[in-house]
Amino acid sequence: MSFERIGIVGAGAWGVALANVIARAGRTVTLVARDEKSATAITVNRESPHLAGVRLDERVGIVGGGRAADYDAILLAVPSQHLRAAAAALDPALTSDIPVVACAKGIERGTRKFMTEVIAEAAPAALPAILSGPSFATDVARGLPTAVTLACADDAVAKSLAQALGSATFRPYHSRDVRGVEIGGAAKNVLAIAAGVVVGRGLGASAAAALTTRGFAELFRFGKAFGARPETLTGLSGLGDLILTCSSAQSRNFSLGLALGRGQSAKASHAEAELVEGAFTAPVLVEMANEKRIEMPIATAVAAILDEQITVDEAIENLLTRPFRAEG
Repeated sequence: MSFERIGIVGAGAWGVALANVIARAGRTVTLVARDEKSATAITVNRESPHLAGVRLDERVGIVGGGRAADYDAILLAVPSQHLRAAAAALDPALTSDIPVVACAKGIERGTRKFMTEVIAEAAPAALPAILSGPSFATDVARGLPTAVTLACADDAVAKSLAQALGSATFRPYHSRDVRGVEIGGAAKNVLAIAAGVVVGRGLGASAAAALTTRGFAELFRFGKAFGARPETLTGLSGLGDLILTCSSAQSRNFSLGLALGRGQSAKASHAEAELVEGAFTAPVLVEMANEKRIEMPIATAVAAILDEQITVDEAIENLLTRPFRAEG
């Protein structure tokens, strides 16, 4: 199974980062921008406006129009709420042996579909897969060591694709637990907003550690209820990604929480949060949890803050006055 020609749909920060690292792995990479104007600008400057200061590898080809064809594998590096449109725009001649890999971390609003489910609906001929894990675009683009998880229902495809995309500094671990990888990526974004609130409110390092730990308990309960494997939830795409995004302002989700904790209104924060996946995922995650009676007080508080149902201080008070209970 050979994956020599890789197409990446989406010329934002993550698309450029993946293009760079895959080019370094020796594959033929083409970055597919949404239109010809964007493709021309990136071709001339060899830099994406979404990842300033990071030069695009000279071996990366660039095309416009948002349509991907003639590749051995296609990576969709677009935000979760735009993934359906990107998948639907793939070449109709796409065959079932070509993996289409979601590189977004979220759940589609309205349908409550995970990313591979969206791909399966929008591009029925595709073989859906998911790439997720603790990774900042700048680190990956610059060639700093990063480890992620690549999951596909076909274990042989997952293994071969991980080997094709991987290198000394970018290590994809392969898995068949597609749902577990998707849940880890989606839930941690919501919890990272809460972590940012804690830091922004100046509640201290102890509170931040407690929030991250109890947040992981929520992620684990949700994942278990939806069939995720425990080793996936405690691995790179679950606990690993949660630790990263709950501890750094490089995370857009953490930065949103930081702004909220420092007093910025949820309405003003939303205006700046187009690419903050957790802001879109929070209400969907809570709806899905409530339907299965999964207790997720931190995620619920985040969704309520973003919807301006409660203030940050009210959310903190509600969490701190919950009944004492056994850990678990």
